[in-house]
Amino acid sequence: MDYETYIQKVSILKKMAYHYYVLDEPIASDDEYDKTYNLVLEFEKANPNKIDSTSPTQRVGDVVIDSFEKSQHIEKMWSLEDVFNNNELNNWINRIYKNTNFSAIFMCDAKFDGASLNLLYENGKLISAATRGDGNIGEQVLHNAKAIKSIPLSIPYNDKIEIRGEVVIQRDTFDSINKKRLQKGESIFANPRNAAAGSLRQLDSTITKERRLKFIPWGFGFCNIKNNSFFERLDIIKSFGFIDTKLSAICKNIDEIEVFYKKLVSLRDDYPIMLDGMVIRLDSVELQDSIGYTIKNPRFAVAYKFPAIEKQTKILSVTFQVGRSGLITPVAELEGIHIDGAKISRATLHNFDEIEKKDIRINDNVLIIRSGDVIPKIIKPLVELRNGGEIIISKPTHCPICNSELLIENILIKCQNLNCKGRVINSIIHFCSKKAMNIVGMGDRIVEFLFENKLINNILDIYSLKYEDLEGIESWQNKKINNLLNAINSSKNTSLWRFINALGIEHIGEGSSKKLVNIFGERIFEVSFEELITIDGIGEEMAKSLVLFMQTNKEFITSLLQIINIKKDLNVESKLLLNEVIVLTGTMSKSRDIISKELEALGASISSNVGKKTTMLVYGENAGSKLSKARELNIKIISEYELNEILKS
Repeated sequence: MDYETYIQKVSILKKMAYHYYVLDEPIASDDEYDKTYNLVLEFEKANPNKIDSTSPTQRVGDVVIDSFEKSQHIEKMWSLEDVFNNNELNNWINRIYKNTNFSAIFMCDAKFDGASLNLLYENGKLISAATRGDGNIGEQVLHNAKAIKSIPLSIPYNDKIEIRGEVVIQRDTFDSINKKRLQKGESIFANPRNAAAGSLRQLDSTITKERRLKFIPWGFGFCNIKNNSFFERLDIIKSFGFIDTKLSAICKNIDEIEVFYKKLVSLRDDYPIMLDGMVIRLDSVELQDSIGYTIKNPRFAVAYKFPAIEKQTKILSVTFQVGRSGLITPVAELEGIHIDGAKISRATLHNFDEIEKKDIRINDNVLIIRSGDVIPKIIKPLVELRNGGEIIISKPTHCPICNSELLIENILIKCQNLNCKGRVINSIIHFCSKKAMNIVGMGDRIVEFLFENKLINNILDIYSLKYEDLEGIESWQNKKINNLLNAINSSKNTSLWRFINALGIEHIGEGSSKKLVNIFGERIFEVSFEELITIDGIGEEMAKSLVLFMQTNKEFITSLLQIINIKKDLNVESKLLLNEVIVLTGTMSKSRDIISKELEALGASISSNVGKKTTMLVYGENAGSKLSKARELNIKIISEYELNEILKS
């Protein structure tokens, strides 16, 4: 096959793939597709320098990466404000009318339940695919986007353009994935949205490919298409080779919006992809720009959510789940029911305040709702159906996993044992973090990798890691291994406040650790409740938490201190500002971190909010609401200049 024939075959293959994966209207048998695919692949293997980068063979998901790089969106990806009923919709539309002099025309579009993705094309080629992230910066998942066959690798448009849409999984695919995960003994996905998001963030793109994701465009970021209608711009984008669900409409008023909304609601149960609402936006791009944005949301668009699905079931029992931070959450085990495409057999009870307020009991018949939530909510027990066999739910006193005594503070119930399997991963991540032991290279994913591969089981195991443990593991090269081991070794010499903060004691953060170390030094491991509550700013909850933690983890801490060398702490030159709780506000001549360290070295605690415990506020230029609040509370206020004079003295 010569190059010209190869290009023709690639074009035919693209057309076959488009009809199969985008239009869902096959124009060739699987056998014919495979035959053409293999002919193209054969040519490419023999002529690697002549491969068309847009050939369907280049989609094959066989890329494995170490981690995701960050990717800056050209234009911000905003999240939408939600409305849930006709009254809220009316209020929003009246605001739009007020801002547009009643000239508004709306575009309505089905809202799919998936994971948002931002595609960047330049010179007609796909060069980037990033998750939403914080709206400005997401994670680069281009290697996975190329495995999604409804995302064109090239488009007939040469200007730079950001095309945004939802990555989704069909209901039947979702069910199939969960069945396979159950067979392998893996945890199942709670809903198609979670499955789509999890599939998109796989380091191994073969997994993404297997899950048959689809991409449905719903908008754009940076875009030079000269058309004032959002609806028409999106139609042009869809014509580039993307899926068009035909679930969009132009609506001139609220009555037309409601008609289209009811149409989408009627499709909800039978549509092959999960729908969770309808997006309404001004169709005029010029009006969108003139109305603009709030801090969080565009003013010109809103998500009109579908009504929550409400069903009745029965609480069979209550189990206690230990979160990664040690927090104990009561979970209702239910008679299984199906809601919105997912089988529901559990529901969070949040906390005991919620349980008591709603008077929820074991064996109660309850109403639950689910509206796009990962875990459904129990609305209320059906008291009229009680028969006397209901059992009051009691607070646990000991951890259901490690059996250690629990810290109980009204709503908060927490396991303090650092060795408890329910909280161990989070305790390791916190221990290694920047403001704790600062072990560079031991981020969330590395900790999870080491834990899942049984290379570490607790904090102590960090210091037992050896070169041989990591040697030979894929993506762990010599430099990476040595860098990690050197960082671990460096952390063996640390200050006492860092060590205390690293332990992750409830209510005892960076500022409290520094303050307590200033006062008690190494006696902090044995300090009594009575001594602690005499300290200004240390309440009963903090004191109880610290004492219980030290008692529960005494042997563990002793073992750690045999490895870790505690340096002299903080080098406190003076206790001039001991017991001062200081808030910084406004623009300072140097960074707040530097000023905070200077103040802490003098014994002060730094707070981010003005409150009753604040004793002093230091202000710079353009100080705002914190300064006003400090004046209202008659808190001592000084300028940065006055502070500098204190520091000089």
